[in-house]
Amino acid sequence: MANGRHPARVPVAAPVAAAAASQASVPRPARPADERHAALQEVACDRCAAMVGVAKFSPQHTSVQWTLAATAACAEFSARQAAGERSALIETCASLRDSLDRAVAEGRLEVTPP
Repeated sequence: MANGRHPARVPVAAPVAAAAASQASVPRPARPADERHAALQEVACDRCAAMVGVAKFSPQHTSVQWTLAATAACAEFSARQAAGERSALIETCASLRDSLDRAVAEGRLEVTPP
C-alpha cells in the first residue's frame, strides 16, 4: 500500500489453472477392474437346472447373480423357503456351489481375475 496504491492482485483462478495443467501431463495409473461390471457367465445347477449368472474371479471369489426364476427353480431354496426362511437371507446353495466347482474343473466356467 505504499503511495496509496493497492498491491497487485493475482486472480485465484490462475494458480488453480496452472496446477490443473501440470497435473494433466502426469500419467495416472490404470483403474482396477470393478467386479460390478464383470461379464456374467450363465451356469446351470446340476441338481435342479436353476440358471444363474456367475463371475469367477479366483478359486475363492465367486459372484453369483440369482434371478427370481433361479430361486424358484432351486430345490434347496424351495425347501428352505417352505421351512419359513426368506430367500433374500439364504446365503448359498450347496448343490450350486458343487456345480460351479465342477464347471470350473471342466472348463465351462472361466476364472477371470479382476
